[in-house]
Amino acid sequence: MKQKQFLTNTWIVAALALFSCILWGSAFPCVKTGYALFGIRSSEWAEQLLFGGIRFAIAGVMVLLFGSIRERKPMIPRRQTIPKIGIISLFQTIIQYFCYYIGLAHTSGVKASVLVGTNVFMAIFIAAFLRLESLTARKIIGSVIGFAGLVLINLGGLREGLSFNFLGDGMILLCTVASGCSSACMKKFAANENPVLLSGWQFFFGGAVLSLIGFAGGGRISGFTPESTCLLLYLAFISAAAYSVWAMLLKANPVSKVAVFGFTNPMFGVLLSAILLHEWNQINGSFVIALVLVCAGIITVNLAPHHPAAGAAEKS
Repeated sequence: MKQKQFLTNTWIVAALALFSCILWGSAFPCVKTGYALFGIRSSEWAEQLLFGGIRFAIAGVMVLLFGSIRERKPMIPRRQTIPKIGIISLFQTIIQYFCYYIGLAHTSGVKASVLVGTNVFMAIFIAAFLRLESLTARKIIGSVIGFAGLVLINLGGLREGLSFNFLGDGMILLCTVASGCSSACMKKFAANENPVLLSGWQFFFGGAVLSLIGFAGGGRISGFTPESTCLLLYLAFISAAAYSVWAMLLKANPVSKVAVFGFTNPMFGVLLSAILLHEWNQINGSFVIALVLVCAGIITVNLAPHHPAAGAAEKS
């Protein structure tokens, strides 16, 4: 009970959600750097999937080791938990990152970070569709305000027009749909399950599937050096830490209260892409105004009264 009260405190939610988003934001430039270190080109889809699969399988092991140490017993799923792990893994890791890795290789890190911001809408609307919570006008307004900030970055920061290509931008958008489904499923299933256990096993299973697809497609990974190995471990840590924290927040809070912080994910992506990929021309007056809009959107949504889900969905 005390842990749930702690995780529902708005300031704690903000701190932990921002921690996750900073980690996720750093993934944009780090994946690009990883492609360079391992010699993975944009046309090598199989190697991209193998790279991602290895990352997520390692992340799953990290989460399960941490959870087992914390619980002082191995985190072995019950038989009735396995289908839930499979469903979450399908959306969170397999579909989402199949689209993400292919898309990121065919668009800029900054543009991808902006497009990924649409996953906030997806999560809120899917949660409402599944009757996990109500969809209020304030949530919609707050989301629109936050998204306006991302549109402003896209228009004012990218300086490359409104070009759109399906293999890059389209795949990134498809990954946001999968992300929204994942958030809703985690919220529903974590009501009666340990979110850390769900996170660890879904990463391990999803990573194994992506690795098999990539390997079967002819993908091979070489170029392991101390630098590239440390980067791969860091990318695994990003997934392990960020998603586990996010899952615990989803278990204790309405989806909208947590998901809206996802608008800061692209902000951190832009900032860290500028630092690590030297895309400093993206940081300008538009970025500052966009940051204000994103913060306003987060505040608007979190000022809304959050009601539990209608019906028995919240209890199931």
